[in-house]
Amino acid sequence: MRKIELLSPAGDLERLKVTLLYGADAVYIGGEQYSLRANANNFSIEEIREGCSFAHQLGKKVHLTLNIVFHNEDMDGVWEYIQDVVDAGIDAFIVSDPFIISYIKKKHPQVEVHLSTQNSTSNYEAIHFFEEEGVNRVVLARELSKKQIEEIIEKVSCDIEVFIHGAMCTCFSGRCALSNYVTNRDANRGGCAQVCRFSFENSDKKDFTFATKDMNMASYISDLIAMGVRSLKVEGRMRSLYYLAVVIGTYRAIIDDVYHHSLTDEKLKIYQERLDRVANRETSSHFFMKEADYTDQYYSGRSEVSNQDYLGQVISYDKIQKRLTFYERNYFEEGDTIELFTPGGEHLEFVVSNLYHEKEGEVTVARHPDDIYSLFLDTTIEIPEYSMLKIIKRH
Repeated sequence: MRKIELLSPAGDLERLKVTLLYGADAVYIGGEQYSLRANANNFSIEEIREGCSFAHQLGKKVHLTLNIVFHNEDMDGVWEYIQDVVDAGIDAFIVSDPFIISYIKKKHPQVEVHLSTQNSTSNYEAIHFFEEEGVNRVVLARELSKKQIEEIIEKVSCDIEVFIHGAMCTCFSGRCALSNYVTNRDANRGGCAQVCRFSFENSDKKDFTFATKDMNMASYISDLIAMGVRSLKVEGRMRSLYYLAVVIGTYRAIIDDVYHHSLTDEKLKIYQERLDRVANRETSSHFFMKEADYTDQYYSGRSEVSNQDYLGQVISYDKIQKRLTFYERNYFEEGDTIELFTPGGEHLEFVVSNLYHEKEGEVTVARHPDDIYSLFLDTTIEIPEYSMLKIIKRH
C-alpha cells in the first residue's frame, strides 16, 4: 500500500531543509515569478536547484507553484521559466490556469501537474475534465465535507490532495476579491493583503472582522488515510521555522502512529496540545464534519498573541563534553524547565543550569535573541542541527 504523503510549505531554502528533516515527504515552494505568495522570500533558480538536490538525496520531492491567474503581461518569459525550473529538478508543478497544463504535459511529460486549490475544484466531473487534460493530482477546495471528498475519491482515478492545517480563506478557496477591492492588491496574482483579518468598525463603533479560525485536522488523519486521500497539505509558506518544525513533526508522528496502529486517545491529546500551543489563532475542522458556521470564525474580541515558547535552535551537540550550543530566540533563565525536540522525533525535558553566553561567559539568563549560548546536557539521544528548544515551565 502506498503511504500517504505529508506535504509541507517552504518559503525559503532553510525552511525547505527543516521541514524535510522534520518528516515532510515533499515540499511546495514558490519561485520568484508566477507564485501566489509574492511576499514570501521565494526561490531563485539556483536555490530551487539546491533545494531539489537536498530533497532528492533524502528520497523526497519538490513541488513548484505556478498558480497565479495569468494576465497577458504575465506571459512574457513563462516558457523559458518553466524550462529553467524543470532543469533545476522540480518534481511537480502546481497550476491553476488550464493552458499551462497542456504545455507542460507536451513539453515536459516527466514532471507531474497538480491542479491548485486556486481552481476551487469541488466536484468529480470537473476532475474528470482535468484528468483528460493530463493532470496527475487535484488539490481540492477547502470547503468540502468528508462525504463529498469520499464521493470524489470513489469516482476519479487521479491523486487527491487536501489541506489539513493552517489559515483558511474567508471567501471560497481561490476566489477572493477582498484584497483587490480594498487595497488594489490582487490576491489571485500573488498580492493578497489578508483583508479578511483587518479590524473594521461597525455601526456601534466596535471592532468587527471577517476572519476565520485556522484549520486543524489532527483528529481526522486516520479518516483521511482510510478514505484514500493521497496527500495531506499544510498551509504556511510564510510561517516561522519553529512553527513548521512543530506542525510537520507532529503530523509526521500522527501519520506514523496511524500506520503502526499505535495512535491512542492519550497520544492524540498530546499531539493536539503541541499544535494548539504553537498557533496564535484558534482552530477548527471547518467543513469536514459539518457545514461551517459562526463557531468557525471570529467576529469580535479576537486577539492574536505572539508565541514566546520558542527558546532556541540547536547549532551542535558535543557528545564528549556534553555541551549543547544554540541560537537563542526568546528569553529564559536558569531553573526554567524546557523541552528539546529533534527532527527525528525525540523529546527531552530538563531544567536549565550551567548556562553560558558566547562572549560573557557563565550567565543566569538568556536575554539576547540570535546570540549564541551553550549549556551542559547529559543525554544519549542524537541531537542534530535544527533541533529546537521550547519552554515548558518558568521556575
